Amino acid sequence: MLPQITLSDDQIMSFKKTGYLIIRSGLPKPQMKTIDKWTNELLALPEESGKHWVYYEQNHDKEKKKIVSRIENIRTFHYGFKILSDCLRNPISQLMEEDAILFKEKINFKMPGGTGFKPHQDSQAGWDAYANFFISAFVSIDESTLENGCLEICGGRHVNGLHTSWKPLTKDDMIDMEFIPILTQPGDVIFFDSFTPHQSAPNLSKSPRRIYYATYNAKSSGDKSKQYYRDKHKSYPPDIDQKDNVSYVYRV
Repeated sequence: MLPQITLSDDQIMSFKKTGYLIIRSGLPKPQMKTIDKWTNELLALPEESGKHWVYYEQNHDKEKKKIVSRIENIRTFHYGFKILSDCLRNPISQLMEEDAILFKEKINFKMPGGTGFKPHQDSQAGWDAYANFFISAFVSIDESTLENGCLEICGGRHVNGLHTSWKPLTKDDMIDMEFIPILTQPGDVIFFDSFTPHQSAPNLSKSPRRIYYATYNAKSSGDKSKQYYRDKHKSYPPDIDQKDNVSYVYRV
């Protein structure tokens, strides 16, 4: 069993003020060894249409190898990640001040040579079509550093709400934004809301930087997970379902 994370009133107030909250060693080392094992199991599963979604990218070193970038739609096909997403629901519910329900989940692998992510708000990826507010939990499976492209967050700007759906942040949007690198160790957990701007750099190290993300909406907004995955499969399916004559673009 994974330990429950219970937040204090001060931690909840800090989250509301900044749009994010860091819990150091939120998941202890023995449990992280289990989660590391689950991650390796997931990566080793055969790819089949209709199962977990695997996405690839070309790395940015001289070899230009095809590498895994992320795996989505996980918990139905690996019981361990169902346990993890259920475990994280409790502190998310505290932050939402009502019961939370899982919206989506993924592991960003960011292998050596893997790309980074431009400054954005998560809700800019069309999430406003499903609910007006989300909170994500970030679980550091590996150490994250400046060299391997750690998460960088701009605190306090969540209060401005959504900028523009389906578009990354513009230079005008980012006037006076300061992105703070957050270095993490395995087991560190970060919560951040869907309006909090964040980014990350490419992985220039020789080791992967794997992060598990689980995103939740308020239960009162309904269970939108199946609808989200149906819609995403139409516009940006996993590599195994992509057609050779169709151009797919990951916009945000």
